[in-house]
Amino acid sequence: MAGAAHAQAAPVVDENDAQAKALGYAADSTKVDAKKYPKHASTQLCSNCTLYSGKAGEASGPCGIFPGKHVAAKGWCSAYVKKA
Repeated sequence: MAGAAHAQAAPVVDENDAQAKALGYAADSTKVDAKKYPKHASTQLCSNCTLYSGKAGEASGPCGIFPGKHVAAKGWCSAYVKKA
């Protein structure tokens, strides 16, 4: 079974990672700096972003911005693009 080895979860993005900091990534969308990111809205979550490819209901999932890592479903970053 080739898929069995792939089942292990990827590491979660660290908010202190250089790329995460540059994009204002927060694992908890409610903790985004509103002064620094005035366009952020409470309804914007990684889980409803076009770049997020995690499964519904999961706590984290893959994101195109952070290859090989997961982001929090309730997180946010400045690359947010609402899913159509």
